[in-house]
Amino acid sequence: MDLSIVIPLLNEAESLPELRSWIEKVMTEKDYSYEIIFIDDGSSDDSWKIIRQFSVDSPYIKGLRFQRNYGKSAALQKAFELVEGEIIITMDADLQDNPEEIPAMVNMIKEQGFDLVSGWKKKRYDPLSKTIPTKLYNAVLRKMSGIKLNDFNCGLKAYRKTVVKSIEVYGEMHRYLPVIAKWSGFSHIGEKVVSHQARKYGTSKFGMSRFINGPLDLLSIMLVGKFARRPMHFFGAIGTLMFTFGFLVLAYLSASKIWWDKTGISTRPLFYFGIVALIVGSQLFLTGFLAELVARNSSTEINIM
Repeated sequence: MDLSIVIPLLNEAESLPELRSWIEKVMTEKDYSYEIIFIDDGSSDDSWKIIRQFSVDSPYIKGLRFQRNYGKSAALQKAFELVEGEIIITMDADLQDNPEEIPAMVNMIKEQGFDLVSGWKKKRYDPLSKTIPTKLYNAVLRKMSGIKLNDFNCGLKAYRKTVVKSIEVYGEMHRYLPVIAKWSGFSHIGEKVVSHQARKYGTSKFGMSRFINGPLDLLSIMLVGKFARRPMHFFGAIGTLMFTFGFLVLAYLSASKIWWDKTGISTRPLFYFGIVALIVGSQLFLTGFLAELVARNSSTEINIM
């Protein structure tokens, strides 16, 4: 199978018939063998009813339904477990992603050797309340990840099958799929300018919670990606610094007690800071050591390509 098209959705019943026709038109023109996987993330409208009818009408269409809203990451992860195509396309169901862009993105993977191609909605039709935070988010993420993409969170992306089968998406991690792919060893990441349509039906699912959850998930990815196989470099470094600080403080207080300050040191706040730093530093160092043993002795699957 050439392509698997993955479409997570929430309450997009009005968009689905038009989206299906649009995708099938492109697939027929390019003579792709394909499957379309719709993932209904707990919709309260008629989305699931429409998807079920799609699957009856066409053997190329599959549907999954969550009993409640688990989020886009969970929907993508479940679909990634099931896809069969050599190239996987993800796109949103709100008609803001253009299926006409798919062939060019597929060619970038096949002919230019990219592992992942991310869309860039250079000209957007979203309100300022969404575009300004998005630009800030992308600038910070470029700096932190070292990946030179202009639009990390564009729903329209193309992946090699090996990429989606090698990564795990959870929480709000769908926003950081290029970062996850890079930390999983797929560093050939490209970008293509894609057209963006104004929302035709329904309402945006953009929420303020992403400003809280997003940075925390990004920090999690960066730490796990960098230190998962060498936890001693993280815990050991911090533990050593704290232990050294505590030791120097206590050494200073001991010297002052012996040579120039004959008053008791146990009444000084600095003494307790030193004790706490010594204990916490020792615990962090031990944590890093134990984590290193676990990491080195855990079974690791190695893909030979």
